[in-house]
Amino acid sequence: MEPLVQQSGFCHREIIKLDGVSFSYDSKRILNDISFTVQERDFIGLIGPNGAGKTTLLRMIVGLIRPQQGSISLFGVPADRFKDWNQIGYVPQRNNFNPLFPATVREVVLSGLYGRKKLFRRITREDASRCEDALETLHIEDLADKRIGALSGGQQQRVFLARALINNPQLLILDEPLSGIDSETQQSFFQLIRHMHQRHNITFLMVSHDIEMVRSYLGQEPKEKSGKLSFYVRHSHDLEDCAETDLLHSLRKEG
Repeated sequence: MEPLVQQSGFCHREIIKLDGVSFSYDSKRILNDISFTVQERDFIGLIGPNGAGKTTLLRMIVGLIRPQQGSISLFGVPADRFKDWNQIGYVPQRNNFNPLFPATVREVVLSGLYGRKKLFRRITREDASRCEDALETLHIEDLADKRIGALSGGQQQRVFLARALINNPQLLILDEPLSGIDSETQQSFFQLIRHMHQRHNITFLMVSHDIEMVRSYLGQEPKEKSGKLSFYVRHSHDLEDCAETDLLHSLRKEG
């Protein structure tokens, strides 16, 4: 049973719970005693200087590394026992991507369907259909057969977001999605994820250096601070009002 959090007369699931999380690199403490709860349909903006542990925290949440102290739970399940990773979409920093990686846009988006234990699998007709939906949703269908490394920064970010959305996740984690792209593309990208938050049953955790853009949507003051990290929070706990529950179809329909 997933834990529920009472707020404003309604009950909401705990999506992420951090309890006393700490982590060190080479005896240097990066994160110290972080405790924080993310509720269903929250939008969390995580702000902090370089070296404050933002990416480390995200990597712990998605199970790539484990906390050295404390605990993390996802959808009410301890992270070390969590199995349903398809519920989580993850867009890592683009500077972690090798631009010479020999894959097309379509192949990158389809890779979002591969489970952690199955790196490769036979692509079904339904898989292909969801891939085309994701490409059209992010307006990159015309790039499907291009090599991912040949795209602009903004185009690459749309590809990685399409990859993260192909499983219709309930939690979307984005690590610096606005870095390295021009201001017009930043605005367009941020408008898209604001729409997803406001009108769909999806929870966001986003790291960003663009504090003004974060504040414009999440408020001027952080809800909590821990060390050098600041957590800005916007709740969106009304029922989603898009006609369709499938994120890809409804986003594409509404443009």
